[in-house]
Amino acid sequence: MYSADPSRYGIMKYKYSGKSGLKLPLISLGLWQNFGGYETLENSRSMLFRAFDLGITHFDLANNYGPPPGAAEETFGRIMEKDLRPYRDEMIISSKAGYLMWDGPYGEWGSRKYLIASIDQSLKRTGLEYFDIFYHHRPDPDTPLEETMGALDQIVRSGKALYAGVSNYNSAQLSEAVRILSSLGTPCLINQVKYNMFNRWVEEDLLKTLSSTGVGCIVFSPLAQGLLTDRYINGIPDDSRASRNFTLQKAQLTDDVLSKIRELDNIAKQRNQTLAQMSLAWVLRNKEVTSALIGTSSVKQVEDAAAAIDNIEFSKEELNHIDKILNE
Repeated sequence: MYSADPSRYGIMKYKYSGKSGLKLPLISLGLWQNFGGYETLENSRSMLFRAFDLGITHFDLANNYGPPPGAAEETFGRIMEKDLRPYRDEMIISSKAGYLMWDGPYGEWGSRKYLIASIDQSLKRTGLEYFDIFYHHRPDPDTPLEETMGALDQIVRSGKALYAGVSNYNSAQLSEAVRILSSLGTPCLINQVKYNMFNRWVEEDLLKTLSSTGVGCIVFSPLAQGLLTDRYINGIPDDSRASRNFTLQKAQLTDDVLSKIRELDNIAKQRNQTLAQMSLAWVLRNKEVTSALIGTSSVKQVEDAAAAIDNIEFSKEELNHIDKILNE
């Protein structure tokens, strides 16, 4: 039986999500790609155990995570039942619904029908009684936002989730979602968005909206699918995402991008960090950002990411240098 490291809470740092009473670890573990049917159960277990031993208490799922869809929740459920059940109350476990999950008109987007059916299926796959956070995964251009937020309110009131969140919502969409949920008496806890050095759209106005509404922010893809690591500095490894043209395309690895990665890596070395650690610290520098979600394929990557919290402060000169590289 797995026994958690008793020193784990002295390793990680935690931060309140917006103006809520819920703290999240600065580094959270996402189970998007490497916890599905094509990954060994033993490696998935090892990554989860090491993350928890390092004080990472938040594990992020979605109904369509795998591959194939649903597989990540099933894998997590097996590990939870066999090894992690004694620690359930020490964990924040989230899931989402919004992308295509099953055939027909009720298998995606944001209708009450889809969201309620989705959480029921996700709870069954994971074997959980409730999720700590349940998200609407993406804005629905056709379903009234009142219906979607009403479904999240119903989910929380039914006890199937403790908190409601949204994902991929821009500033205007978030403001309206917050207004509707507040009127229903169920606050919006958090917005999960893509943010990294190569994708800075949240800086335009979303960060300001997060601050004014008191909503937390958890960042996914902080390493730009592996671009913001040292993995591609000397070419494309055979076992990498880019080699498979999966979530990272070979075409993205242009000479200009590789030049920027090498320059950023030099700054990271001066900070006694890996490029991945500096990239995580860079998104966490924002007071509005609660946590950074990492996707890993090995225990070593979990350990490397968790160590990013040892140095999340930047000098003005470092930030200016990074901006200069990114804007070249």
